[in-house]
Amino acid sequence: MLLGLISDTHNRTDRTARAIQQLEEAGVEAIFHSGDICDKHILLLFEGKPLYYVMGNNDDDDELRDAATLLKQSHYLGQGGIVTLAGKKLAMTHGHLHRITKELLVQRPDYLFSGHTHSACHEIYQGVQCINPGALHRAGEYSVAIVNLKTNDVQFLPVAS
Repeated sequence: MLLGLISDTHNRTDRTARAIQQLEEAGVEAIFHSGDICDKHILLLFEGKPLYYVMGNNDDDDELRDAATLLKQSHYLGQGGIVTLAGKKLAMTHGHLHRITKELLVQRPDYLFSGHTHSACHEIYQGVQCINPGALHRAGEYSVAIVNLKTNDVQFLPVAS
């Protein structure tokens, strides 16, 4: 199963649409958004796609929770949560609340997806693959990531400004 990872879209509609198109062309089956969406209208760009998302430090919890009712295949995980897909335990948080990150790591997921730093990163911490896809706003290079849950390969894709 291929997952698309995206974060810190900060209301950048055109760039987010390009990123979604790249992920779709790569064949991703679900998209994980690690927060700082900034407006529920960004979420509407994901219509028709399985979407999992969390709140970032620039997001409004009520607005994002309400937006989950607008999209048929969306799953709002609040400040962080864990889902299981293709036999893998997938945790996600924005990354600005260290307490949430610690709580997720204690549950020993296979992956932890985050954002917040606006820097793409893939590292293993305490046996967990931690991946930040980068950002679509205020980044040296805009990027998203693809994770192959079968092979554990991670690929970062640049997104044109």
